[in-house]
Amino acid sequence: MSTIGFLGLGIMGSPMAVNLARAGHTVTGWNRSPGRADALVAAGGKEAGSIAEAVRDADVVITMVPASPQVEAVAYGPDGILENARGGALFIDHSSITPRTSVDLAGAAAAKGIRVLDAPVSGGEAGAVEGALSIMVGGERADFDAARPVLDAVGTTVVHCGPHGAGQTVKAANQLIVAVNLQALAEAVVFLEKSGVDLPAALEVLSGGLAGSTVLTRKKDALRTGDFRPGFTLDLHHKDMGIVTDAARTVGAALPVGAAAAQLVASAVARGDGALDHSALLRGVRLLSGEPADRAGQPGSSTTGRGKRAPRQS
Repeated sequence: MSTIGFLGLGIMGSPMAVNLARAGHTVTGWNRSPGRADALVAAGGKEAGSIAEAVRDADVVITMVPASPQVEAVAYGPDGILENARGGALFIDHSSITPRTSVDLAGAAAAKGIRVLDAPVSGGEAGAVEGALSIMVGGERADFDAARPVLDAVGTTVVHCGPHGAGQTVKAANQLIVAVNLQALAEAVVFLEKSGVDLPAALEVLSGGLAGSTVLTRKKDALRTGDFRPGFTLDLHHKDMGIVTDAARTVGAALPVGAAAAQLVASAVARGDGALDHSALLRGVRLLSGEPADRAGQPGSSTTGRGKRAPRQS
């Protein structure tokens, strides 16, 4: 069992930290905004008042923050991870950031005797709660092998993808696939609605055929009911589509469908839907089809609170 400093107790990070504590690891959590450690403490973990306090005695340091600037903010500087973690510590970054940021971080950490893995995850809030995330890992193979007891506590598909930055590259591809899939699902739902088909029945049979996917399984209730409380926000997916389009440009890969999906995600964010779940792409397709964004009788953003995370039923 490891002593873990876990930084970032948000929608994904909190249940991940809880699962690590339940697996028997000693977990100390820190979050920039206070009041997010209650679930971790209830699971047997501890809350730290600073990054230094969270990481100074840790064998493993984990970050789960929104984007490259936040990773750099917690990693660098006198109050950051690299100045306060002990030599030989293993730094696992579960955030979704640019591959270049991961490569640069690994180099800076190596100078301090700290090993780094970029290990972004997929599966959304439900996967984090269930401990069933897919984890794509970049870094040294020996470090990946050493990290397996920690990674296996939060994920069920854990794969070493190559050197530093490879995990982030695979995550960018993942987000490309998910965005295109969600947009196709949104278009299919509007097509079915306007055709007068029984939507729950249609989604059920589609789930069992070649059109079935994890995205459809996870998101069909939101698509059916219009409840877009976030498991993964459009704001974050917008950030990720920027990463994949920039990385694709760098390597010379054409993404014609991905570019269209990126623009549709950007449109949803510009329209004010950024705090909603990424399945809320459905709202944009309805508007393009001459329909209200929210169907009568569906909660939509008007009752779940656009820009705010609605409380979940316990």
